[in-house]
Amino acid sequence: MKSTKRTATCGALRKSDVGKTVVLNGWVLRTRNLGGLLFISLRDRYGITQVLVGTDADESVRQTASSIKSEYCIAVEGVVAARSEKDVNKEMATGEIEVSATDVEIFTACAPLPFQIDEVRQKDGTPVVPNEDLRLRYRYLDLRRAPMQRNIALRSAVMLAVRTYLCGNGFYEIETPTFIKSTPEGARDYLVPSRVHPGKFYALPQSPQLYKQLLMVSGFDKYFQIARCYRDEDARGDRQPEFTQIDMEMSFTDRDEVLSVTEGLMRHIFQTTLGVELPEQFERIAYDDAINWYGTDKPDTRFEMRMQDGGFMAGLSDFAAFRNALAPDEKGAASGAIRALVVPGQAEAYSRKKIEELEETAKIYKAKGLAWMKVSADGTLEGGVAKFFAGASQEICGRLGAKPGDLLLFVADARRKVACVSLGAVRSRLGKDLKLADPSAFKFAWIVDFPMFAWNEDEGRWETEHHMFTMPQKQYLPTLESDPGSVKGDLYDLVLNGYELASGSIRINDPELQKRIFKIVGFDEAEGQKRFGFLTEAFKYGAPPHGGIAPGLDRLIMLMCHEESIKEVIAFPKNTFAQSPMDSCPSEVDDRQLAELHISVAEREA
Repeated sequence: MKSTKRTATCGALRKSDVGKTVVLNGWVLRTRNLGGLLFISLRDRYGITQVLVGTDADESVRQTASSIKSEYCIAVEGVVAARSEKDVNKEMATGEIEVSATDVEIFTACAPLPFQIDEVRQKDGTPVVPNEDLRLRYRYLDLRRAPMQRNIALRSAVMLAVRTYLCGNGFYEIETPTFIKSTPEGARDYLVPSRVHPGKFYALPQSPQLYKQLLMVSGFDKYFQIARCYRDEDARGDRQPEFTQIDMEMSFTDRDEVLSVTEGLMRHIFQTTLGVELPEQFERIAYDDAINWYGTDKPDTRFEMRMQDGGFMAGLSDFAAFRNALAPDEKGAASGAIRALVVPGQAEAYSRKKIEELEETAKIYKAKGLAWMKVSADGTLEGGVAKFFAGASQEICGRLGAKPGDLLLFVADARRKVACVSLGAVRSRLGKDLKLADPSAFKFAWIVDFPMFAWNEDEGRWETEHHMFTMPQKQYLPTLESDPGSVKGDLYDLVLNGYELASGSIRINDPELQKRIFKIVGFDEAEGQKRFGFLTEAFKYGAPPHGGIAPGLDRLIMLMCHEESIKEVIAFPKNTFAQSPMDSCPSEVDDRQLAELHISVAEREA
């Protein structure tokens, strides 16, 4: 052929192109040799085109084509021809045509594959996915698979939608530094040694938090950035040592405006990339309600089955586990709870053994046990702890809204949060086991009115629930120091299908208030000045009220793709040990590089 440069992509040709001479470039998905006829499925990122090498092709072309195997990279020149009616493939966008080859050239051959690129499915339709270690070792091959091509394409489309929406609403996209001052809090920093300044280190940003606040002081009242962030913590399905977030900040704002802008952004993303219409406003749930109803601050609200208060049952019998949970402590305070969960129509389906499996889930979260009863056909309670509540069936079922055939589950504990969280874990497991959530649905919810502080029992001190730059709600300012546990912060989380998708807050812009927060969490003034002095110094020069939020891009794409791990939506992720099997990083460096950085590596003790 005169030129191997493509004139069409493998997803572009249609019946209207019949008769045109075209050049296609791509990878061979599969071949079929039917004696005199050779078919090649040629693939690029745009689609697949069937190529026919017929009996009328030159012998040299037929010989070249017959030597081709899967994943060879080739060029094909030929004429677009219509398929016969019986041969039309309605599953392919290009299924009405094929290209009758007049010339074929092999760019590069392909070595034996470590796994099959073409999608293979089991008899039940479940896709066969290669082993994860192999996929990460040969990630460049894994990325050729159709599901990965779709995921990465969606990621690109979402990033464009983010920029289009935010820039169209007056935001500036501003980059912040990648080498910053180490201000460790929460996760460990990744450190970068300085060759020019021996013994000193930069840190990679865990988020652009301080810099985006400084941009507000600088007068840029609407900022965003698709920001790379780094945290030296254990990896898991939806977490990586390096990740991307949609970082946003606004001046002269309040919580309602931040939430509204974020809702608008999500609506735009889902409508333009998936054609999915989201509601104008997302549900708002107070933190305390989320814990009471769902046992978590990131509830999956695609199904209801809320937990209820079973405290009334302590007065209906002498069942010790219930009565003891609500007994006052030595100070006369009762902080325990009995949480109840009605599982509709599952009385028969859940045997004692299956209930014991649910109990093990509850015990992971420190529950002492899982009490249960079943509502019989005549409305009486039976099984489990029902014998302790003889004669109370009508009252219990009435107050809990239980019907015949329902399963009732209870966790009682002197620590209210333990009762809520452990039964909430059981609810989450039931949601998965019973497939209660619509897998195609996208259900957003805001969690608001978080506690400002949490007590760290191990270290015996208060720490902030989110970060130290969150504004307390104004009504709690007089009691910050005297009663930190009751303070609500002006902060908020966005939850999608049971995952925390974004976290944000209105920020502190008063240096004196910031000092008070530092003191509560155990930072003396000198320590606060050492770590964050450049921020508090900036606040002396007319800092505006400001706030923001940072949706996680990787997690958002993961949920939009209906995946369970962000590895499925990142081009080159690390494995669960924060390693890259493909290029063997992290890796050792030579002594010369270490010497230039004034670093010596201590041998690990056996």
